[in-house]
Amino acid sequence: MHPILVELGPITIRYYGIMYIIAIAVGFWLLTKEARRKNLGLPTESLLDLLLLTIPLAILFARLYYVVFRLDYYGRFPLDIFKVWEGGLAIHGGVLGGALAVLIFSRWKQVKFWALTDALVPSLILGQAIGRIGNLMNGDAYGTPTTLPWGIHFPADSPAGMAYPGLATHPSMIYEMILNLAVFAYLWAIRKKGYKDGFSTSMYFILYAVARSIVSLTRGDDLYLGPIKAPHLASAILVVAFGLFIWRARLYKKAQAA
Repeated sequence: MHPILVELGPITIRYYGIMYIIAIAVGFWLLTKEARRKNLGLPTESLLDLLLLTIPLAILFARLYYVVFRLDYYGRFPLDIFKVWEGGLAIHGGVLGGALAVLIFSRWKQVKFWALTDALVPSLILGQAIGRIGNLMNGDAYGTPTTLPWGIHFPADSPAGMAYPGLATHPSMIYEMILNLAVFAYLWAIRKKGYKDGFSTSMYFILYAVARSIVSLTRGDDLYLGPIKAPHLASAILVVAFGLFIWRARLYKKAQAA
């Protein structure tokens, strides 16, 4: 694995960035199809506004979330905070920033928030899956050492190689990619089932939380809050919160039967 796809003089094109561009492009295409199918009344130009609002807020919150949990390092090297191309974007922070952007947009355009998020979440989880390829090439989001035959020896100068020199590690980013694709398949399959607005969004948060918790059992670079892995704590909160939301709002019932 190598993080750089090509170097053209002073221009460096990294797999990490390319995967994000692909994820955004594919996700936006799916979002336009879903917005049209759900009759949200949002032309492509408006969805571009959503994209331009969501991307910077999601990246900002993803980075801030990561930095807060790594203040021991970034307090000594504050300029490294801006080196997002080296990795260090926490998905839970990114989702928080993205949710804020969608909330702002829905009020701006006077669109139902939960109807919009239901149209968005299949694109989001597919984008997350694509993004993990960038992690693979970077050697970040890596796993703990393993003797399993599919363990990967990352280059010595990669994050995984520096964390566990000479050892094969779990391809945790690939585990997560596979689970994300499974969540996408489920969300794509239920989108026409007639559930109330908010059901798909809730199932996204619940299923991704479970998937992330499973992957965190093998992750070697997870953030911690005391002795607890931050993804496990965040995932537990999401499962409880959105499980209660589904139950209290009876989202599991079909909208036409309400």
